[in-house]
Amino acid sequence: MSKNHQKVVLVGDGAVGSAYAFSLMHQNLAEELVIVDVIKERTEGDALDLEDAQAFTSPKRVYAGDYSDAKDADLVVITAGAPQKPGETRLDLVNKNLKILSSIVKPIVDSGFDGIFLLAANPVDILTYATWKFSGFPKNKVIGSGTSLDTSRLRVALGKKLDLDPRSIEAYILGEHGDTEFAAYDEATIGSKSLLEIAADKGITKEDLLQIEDETRNKAYEIINRKGATYYGVATSLMRITRAILRDENAVLPVGAALDGEYGLDDVFIGTPAIINASGLAGVVEINLSDDEKAKMAASAETLKQVTKDGLAALDAEA
Repeated sequence: MSKNHQKVVLVGDGAVGSAYAFSLMHQNLAEELVIVDVIKERTEGDALDLEDAQAFTSPKRVYAGDYSDAKDADLVVITAGAPQKPGETRLDLVNKNLKILSSIVKPIVDSGFDGIFLLAANPVDILTYATWKFSGFPKNKVIGSGTSLDTSRLRVALGKKLDLDPRSIEAYILGEHGDTEFAAYDEATIGSKSLLEIAADKGITKEDLLQIEDETRNKAYEIINRKGATYYGVATSLMRITRAILRDENAVLPVGAALDGEYGLDDVFIGTPAIINASGLAGVVEINLSDDEKAKMAASAETLKQVTKDGLAALDAEA
């Protein structure tokens, strides 16, 4: 195997997993993609289907495998878990998905895997924390998709409102990937100018911005109610994080990162901008929040900590 050969193992071949695999096929990323799922026949079919794309993109070995294939992987991406149903919050999924996760992480670690874990199953911040605990890995080698999707949703909505390319908007959703997340508007910029100033110049009120924040927070429910699941957006955000890791980019991306004193918080994985490279989480970019936003971040972290504590205690009680 050449020194530059890179390998990704995808665990979970449902809507999000298969969309991520499809996204990866369209990027010149990783020469080897292994798909693992309890429904082996589906992974075999997906691998056969996906490999047909490489004549139009780039060579990639794609196949159905199992946890032992993680032994020499650079990255394990976990999307496996019970999907969010209409009427359910992400936090409602915690007990069943913690149980599923515990059966995945141990055999991967036992295979000899020494790469980076990237989590997208919900509730993602809690499952990212649990993966760190279950694996015994250093915090920098466990990353959640966090608020990457939410931040994309916010920028898309602001782009529509301001008639701008979403990529030109530097605004982040922080906190839990869920109902306690919030938009850090006070620090948001466009071309180094305050987003709030630009919005005011265009007659966009604070109430308009709060409505955009609320719609961003609830967009997943809108999609789930209409088509049963969300997957294209999160799959693309996973691809973007994958690219930053495999290409050692030192890219600043919104992810579910382990905090070690940033925002006055620790012992939690939560949505924040962070530096992502081949080592995984190279550092957290701590935004200088307003007092109101600091309180929202602290409240979001407290929610995550409590649900995590309860979920892990329930798992231990069943063991």
